Amino acid sequence: MKNAFFVTGIGTDVGKTVVSSILLEALQADYWKPVQAGDLAFGDSDRAKSLITNKKSQFHPETYRLNTPASPHFAAEMDGIEIRLDAFQLPKTENTLIVEGAGGLLVPLNSIETVLDLIQKLKIPVILVSRNYLGSINHTMLSVEVLKQRNIPIAGIVFNGVPNPATESWILNASALTCLARIGNADGEVDRSFILTQAELNKESIIKILTI
Repeated sequence: MKNAFFVTGIGTDVGKTVVSSILLEALQADYWKPVQAGDLAFGDSDRAKSLITNKKSQFHPETYRLNTPASPHFAAEMDGIEIRLDAFQLPKTENTLIVEGAGGLLVPLNSIETVLDLIQKLKIPVILVSRNYLGSINHTMLSVEVLKQRNIPIAGIVFNGVPNPATESWILNASALTCLARIGNADGEVDRSFILTQAELNKESIIKILTI
């Protein structure tokens, strides 16, 4: 495998799948969602596949497909199973791999372990997605702090949503992170055209930072 990166967010609904799709398009990378909780008829893998135009990206099957749209530990409990870290193995591929997590870093997978533990097990760098909203500085810096405490490398940060230069510059200065991309709001629904446009706008920095 060339490179693998774990896309995580500062919380839920910050745009991880949109960002993952942009990365797939820019890098023509493969995609893997380790845990899908709910929306099994059209999950994040299906959405990402529907948003990209390149023919090289391959989509690897989820390790766990859970019926309930809830925290993975509870969704697994509802299905009568337990998520085990030793069940997760990076898919075999010669391509760059984008791994999309569930929720934020401390979302529980079972009674003890979290998404953070999964990242540590996979031993791959993180791409952190931050969305500009009131309180996002706190949420972003908390995420950065917990990643640093675990010695998990952060490949870069993506700012998603309405630009806020004051917030973004403060986070970059305080965290010493590299800005991988800035993704604006879509006019209407996110579609293939939006993903392709954002991939082209950010392609140079994405390739430069992630293919060193």
